[in-house]
Amino acid sequence: MTSDSRAAAEHRSDPGSSTRGSYVTGGEEFTRDTNYIEDRITRHGTPGPNGEPGWPVEAGRYRLIAARACPWANRTVIVRRLLGLEDAISLGQPGPTHDARSWTFDLDPDGVDPVLGIQRIQDAYLRRFPDYPRGITVPAIVDVRSGEVVTNNFPQITLDFATEWTAFHRPGAPDLYPEHLRPEIDEVNRRVFTEINNGVYRCGFAGSQHAYAAAYARLWTALDWAEERLAGQRYLVGDTITEADVRLFTTLVRFDAVYHGHFKCNRQKLSEMPVLWGYARDLFQTPGFGDTIDFVQIKQHYYIVHEDINPTGIVPQGPDLSGWLTRHGREALGGRPFGDGTAPGAVRSGEAVAAGHGAR
Repeated sequence: MTSDSRAAAEHRSDPGSSTRGSYVTGGEEFTRDTNYIEDRITRHGTPGPNGEPGWPVEAGRYRLIAARACPWANRTVIVRRLLGLEDAISLGQPGPTHDARSWTFDLDPDGVDPVLGIQRIQDAYLRRFPDYPRGITVPAIVDVRSGEVVTNNFPQITLDFATEWTAFHRPGAPDLYPEHLRPEIDEVNRRVFTEINNGVYRCGFAGSQHAYAAAYARLWTALDWAEERLAGQRYLVGDTITEADVRLFTTLVRFDAVYHGHFKCNRQKLSEMPVLWGYARDLFQTPGFGDTIDFVQIKQHYYIVHEDINPTGIVPQGPDLSGWLTRHGREALGGRPFGDGTAPGAVRSGEAVAAGHGAR
């Protein structure tokens, strides 16, 4: 296979976050490449256990690159906003589509990120790893000084935002990863990731009817589990919003707009599952969640980039989004969204979702 054809194949099998080395072959189920750059940014800059460089927490040093369209990147944007890290970590946002090479900054003037001075996030990867062999993914954190990528390990990025960047949290920032709940959060997160976050992709990129049927059954078993779990409690773990809720939300908010039809996850719409629909609306209407969601970019990404699933590139007009702002009634279950903390303030200038791209 030539390099061009290999890149095209990876592009076609793109799981939603970028040209990752995930793939599907005839008769097989979707396989996600979960090998990431394992470097971490920690308060002491301690080297990793496998010899990874140590990167110290330092305000203004790093730039988070996170496309609005991508659910994995969306997590980092939500957590950054909830914790009030906007002053400490700048945000760059590529456009909703990408080619076989990488995400591009086509929404910025002249198609160049104004801080990093690059047209593609690929440039930051290759600056550090000239022969980088894997897919170019978002979210990614880039060291502004060197222009080199630091990490693209999205599950760890948000945990480190919560635990390593505490010196730069806003007053009243919630504890999204409380120590006494971490074992339960980790357990819930494992199931949410394998069965729901990744489960929708397993349906959408199935390589055969058999693989699709198995993926479909797994997904709906997990969604039924979440519906049952949340029937008697407002949040997934404990009585406040945690990392677990952020991770589930970014899949649920894309469900009716993309996954139900585009990925054939069509037993029900989210809006037909009373508990999960109420839970998702509760979070959507909570500052820090719905105000990060750009439905236009979300639909453009999936329906344009996935040419094998949608060869016409036509982006659907629907669904009707007004339901996201209707009453959910979840307050009756108790709970305190931010615990002893407070809601984040207004969205930072220049980071608001474009008019007409949200639920209003």
